[in-house]
Amino acid sequence: MQKLQTSTLLKKKFTFNILDSIEVQMEVSENPYSLPVEDLFTMAARINKKRSFLFVSKVLGKHLPIDANKGLLAAALLAARYLESVKGVKCPETPHILAAFIRNEPLSGSTFIPSSINPIVIGFAETATALGHAFFDSFQSVNFFHTTREILVSREPEITFEEEHSHATSHRCYIPKAMIQNKREIILVDDEMTTGKTALNIIQSIQSHFPRKIYTVVSILDWRSDEDKMKFTQLEKELGITIRTVSLLAGRVEVKQLREVHKKNRGNEWENHLTTSKEFIQLGPFFSSSNYQTSRNMACFIQETGRFGITSNDKQINQLKISEAALFLRQQRIGGKTLCLGTGEFMYIPMKLAAEMGPDVSYQSTTRSPIHIENKQGYGVRFGFSFPAPEDPEITHFVYNIPPFEYDEVFVFFEREVESRHLQPIITELEKLQIKSIKLIFFSAKRGECNE
Repeated sequence: MQKLQTSTLLKKKFTFNILDSIEVQMEVSENPYSLPVEDLFTMAARINKKRSFLFVSKVLGKHLPIDANKGLLAAALLAARYLESVKGVKCPETPHILAAFIRNEPLSGSTFIPSSINPIVIGFAETATALGHAFFDSFQSVNFFHTTREILVSREPEITFEEEHSHATSHRCYIPKAMIQNKREIILVDDEMTTGKTALNIIQSIQSHFPRKIYTVVSILDWRSDEDKMKFTQLEKELGITIRTVSLLAGRVEVKQLREVHKKNRGNEWENHLTTSKEFIQLGPFFSSSNYQTSRNMACFIQETGRFGITSNDKQINQLKISEAALFLRQQRIGGKTLCLGTGEFMYIPMKLAAEMGPDVSYQSTTRSPIHIENKQGYGVRFGFSFPAPEDPEITHFVYNIPPFEYDEVFVFFEREVESRHLQPIITELEKLQIKSIKLIFFSAKRGECNE
């Protein structure tokens, strides 16, 4: 059982015991907004030989359901912190953002970073695609794209790099060369840095093709050791660049493996005793299809995600599209407690939709990360199931922390249309959770109708 042995803001040292198998000791050295540690994350054991533990975020909406506004405001807090700590500009919106974050309230007028600051923002797939996109929302003049694990048909990425500790290691960036062929600051957005190796990898890749002088790495959590920080300094000297870092919480961690974690059954243990309705909804008319596909699924990705690059000029138009789609989906609700479930890298638009779909709506996403499941109080992943990803059945996806009878309905968001037979495994698992209504939402054009 996991236990946080101290939880007061006055104390800076914490110990997590993960399933009596992994002990994580941490010391917090920076907490600029005095955020309670237990409000940002809990912990779980990963099924991964490269890294045995996982910070289970309470603000990302990946492995735990959240109020969508919490995720959007976490990104706004990071943007405020960037403005204050990197640019040295007092951010008058910070108290309002912080108050809304604590109360889970929406924040209007989130674009507060002036046009004189015009970087390129890059979000890391898959966990930080929404965080990076929401961070981009705070800027008046900026470009954004997120990395992807997808391999496109008939297109080569402009940038590639590796994330060694991840379950899926290879990242690709499919963006117009003109978007990055300049000398502007690049801001890399990730949910947490444990070693910072992923950030160094992409910086080296970018610098070899599109050199510039300044990079900033933004993350909610920064646990780099002194040795890891020295690698940043060494790369700065080697490449003649400056790398700045921004976080909401920083310190150091020490991990002790006490024993092997016993692997439990990963499937749902319940049988459905309700009659579950299923409905397919096409949101293609609200969004713009691209002409990019994968060999596994010839339906197209959409333009609005940022996978292929977006600008500040796209922001207002995309927000109108999202608000119109959210109004339409709100009218499809049956009432009661609702889950909006994004899939894989497709996180930001589902999160924004969830924020505008009315009361009693939670948001989270599927993930590629295999995690040990243990239904014990205080542990980070108490429930879970796996299924072949409908958009690529060779990839296994997971959904965590949905107990039975928790929701009356679920909206599952797929960026691309998929064949019905590939949907059955996730439908079967969701039915076991005693959910009355399952709505499967598609955003892309119909198969074979991609724009040329």
